[in-house]
Amino acid sequence: SGRMDAPILHLRPGPGVTIMTITSALVPTNASTARFYALRLLPGQELLAALREFIQQHQLQAAWIAGGTGSLTDVALRFAAREETTHLSGTFEVISLGGTLELGGEHLHLSVSDENGAMTGGHVMPGNRVRTTLELVIGELTSLTFSRQPCQLSGYEELVITDRDFIAH
Repeated sequence: SGRMDAPILHLRPGPGVTIMTITSALVPTNASTARFYALRLLPGQELLAALREFIQQHQLQAAWIAGGTGSLTDVALRFAAREETTHLSGTFEVISLGGTLELGGEHLHLSVSDENGAMTGGHVMPGNRVRTTLELVIGELTSLTFSRQPCQLSGYEELVITDRDFIAH
């Protein structure tokens, strides 16, 4: 099936030893090859709209941001444990952009610095507009598919990783 239970670790109590149990969800055991795409966003383009169009155009099923650099004039982020989007306007350097992308959605985090070097970051929301350039490298795991399903533990829709061969059978 290409899936197995994650390892469980048990330690015996003793001097200086804490009892712990580590468990996690089912994870694919098959390694995957990857292919990479280079993409440059132009001034004025909106980040999420451009990424969603690219994912659909190339039918990417298990993609991630492998790297990115550039600048933004408008930043739209949702900070941790907040519902509202924070909108910033000015001159921002992209310090990091990371996350996963699939045909049905994405989960991306962005860190930016302003013209004084002050940094902020959070969950990417619609409204991040390119200033001069945004140069991206996007990877795709060719043997896997990403999707999102509700997670009883987190209360959010979370990443589900499936082996493409498993889906086909």
